[in-house]
Amino acid sequence: MNETLTWPEFTKVDMRVGTILEVYDFPEARKPAYQLHIDFGKELGVKKTSAQITKRYQKGDLLGRQIIAVVNFPKKQIANFMSECLILGAAEGEDVILLKPDSGVPNGLKVS
Repeated sequence: MNETLTWPEFTKVDMRVGTILEVYDFPEARKPAYQLHIDFGKELGVKKTSAQITKRYQKGDLLGRQIIAVVNFPKKQIANFMSECLILGAAEGEDVILLKPDSGVPNGLKVS
């Protein structure tokens, strides 16, 4: 563990459930990655991100899949692409296993 967060710091992290709508190859990325468009419901809409998840997931496996992401980071430029959220996953080296709800839930639902 690196550093301990205070409760007020943790409450600033906005984690939401979203559904992956579109998946594209991202050849401009330094490491193999996909560009994803994710629906976070009416309040947040669709956000884009890139994810280095090509070792475990094929594009077709990701379509329609619900994920959990942090949605209140500032936008980040990655090559020629602007990332708007951060998908969460359990990582072992370069192998990432995406976190997801156990059952289908509404897009945009807060994780707490």
